[in-house]
Amino acid sequence: MAKPIIFAIDDDLAVLSGVERDLRHKFGEQFRVVKADSGTAALEALKQFKLRNERVALFVVDQRMPQMTGIEFLAQAIPLEPEAKRVLLTAYADTDVAIRAINDLRLDHYLMKPWDPPEERLYPVLQDLLDDWLAAVRPDFDGIRVIGHRWSVASYRVKEFLARNLIPFEWLDIESDERARRLVDYARADEAELPLVLLADGTRLVKPSPAELAAKVGLRTRAEIPFYDLIIVGAGPAGLAAAVYSASEGLKTLLIESLAPGGQAGQSARIENYLGFPSGLSGADLTRRAVAQAQRFGVEILTPQEVVSVKVKDMYRVVQLGDGSEVSCHALLIATGVQYRKLDAPGIDPLTGAGVYYGAAITEALATKGQDVFVIGAGNSAGQAALYLSGFARSVTILVRGESLASSMSKYLTDRIAETPNIAVRPHSTVAGVSGENKLEAITLADTVSGEKQTVPAAALFIFIGAQPRTEWVASLTDRDDQGFLLTGADLAHDGQRPKGWVAGRDPFLLETNVPGIFVAGDVRHQSMKRIASAVGEGAMAVSFVHRYLETL
Repeated sequence: MAKPIIFAIDDDLAVLSGVERDLRHKFGEQFRVVKADSGTAALEALKQFKLRNERVALFVVDQRMPQMTGIEFLAQAIPLEPEAKRVLLTAYADTDVAIRAINDLRLDHYLMKPWDPPEERLYPVLQDLLDDWLAAVRPDFDGIRVIGHRWSVASYRVKEFLARNLIPFEWLDIESDERARRLVDYARADEAELPLVLLADGTRLVKPSPAELAAKVGLRTRAEIPFYDLIIVGAGPAGLAAAVYSASEGLKTLLIESLAPGGQAGQSARIENYLGFPSGLSGADLTRRAVAQAQRFGVEILTPQEVVSVKVKDMYRVVQLGDGSEVSCHALLIATGVQYRKLDAPGIDPLTGAGVYYGAAITEALATKGQDVFVIGAGNSAGQAALYLSGFARSVTILVRGESLASSMSKYLTDRIAETPNIAVRPHSTVAGVSGENKLEAITLADTVSGEKQTVPAAALFIFIGAQPRTEWVASLTDRDDQGFLLTGADLAHDGQRPKGWVAGRDPFLLETNVPGIFVAGDVRHQSMKRIASAVGEGAMAVSFVHRYLETL
């Protein structure tokens, strides 16, 4: 938290300078001393303090100010800083006013001017008040604040971006939080243009894009140098593992991620079958550890930054980024993972981000408290999300197209789901449609056997269906299967022959594409296992093939 403020207000500039001098001398190391020469100016400054999330510990206010008396100022300032201590500077004739203020405004003390010597007549009083304030105050959240509407898609995207990039923030719902409404008023923002993002330095962003947020919170989107030994596209478990092994073995490594590190694994509420973590850990925890480890070894991470195309130029692979810039490398590793398939049902698109979510949407879990929510999907990610949501929601219903969860979900998850009283599994079910005005209100369920439909109330729907690879940007260069997954190694062979256009005097390495020096790891690879541990293993293994490839150059 920034230094708490001692705020001195007096229209007599000579007196104000003397107050400021004495306060700085005694309390300047622990508190920031601020002054204003009128109540009006002080009130405006208070609003700016609130926007910067700064706290006032003590008001030292002169009573006899012509446009606004000290008592009048305190009456307006107290709602803004109700916990701040209040001291009134008075003349002898103002004693009765000060005494009334003790009752009316909970004035803490009044001091007769002059207060010389301050060591006897000023400091002891103020020190006691400040000690009381420090003992009672609860530190405010010292970071980014996001103010918006609960069901705003734009607000959801900002929250999700910050959360997935491991940036702490405080969410303030303007519909239910008076503090949020005051901050919007202080910032002179239009409610129709929310979300409003307030940074610790006082910067305000209205409806920011991911790129604007990234620039303000310190994320890097531009490469430092034009050439790297290895460029990795995708910062899921495979890409992060490859980055750690590559950089730790001395390769100059660049890791590029289009949204946020972690991939689908980073959205997991709880991972309990990953080696070395017997109590489990969240996807965010795993991501945070991996990113810190990669940066420790000197990996350069660009996020959010998108790779739009790749071209081969002699022994170099040239990557073109979404901002038009290019960066080159000897070897390229594609680890872009997969994304959840969009649910094809009427009403889905307008409500996505307003009750309908793809993935775990951890930022929305608390808002489901006491409500009925649905999870569609039968994989481990769906099971982990259902267990996490069950700690908040009144009920969680898992919708499964098949007979049960057993064929597609790990046993430890199915066992825990069966033991959780507020989780129900509904087999042979899918979502035929969703409805709601500005937010999700109901979903229509269809029985995949009988075709019977039923509409039920729903506060939220979390979708975990299918797995679509993100490989369009490299489709003209590399071989893919019918679903868009990248072919590598032996899967490239046609009738025992090397892939068409293959120019190296050897067979492709196990994780190498039909283009020498371009490798693949993780879920985006054809027939990969779709498990975190296997993705990590492939990322590490890919680096060994990169070394072997570099030896041939």
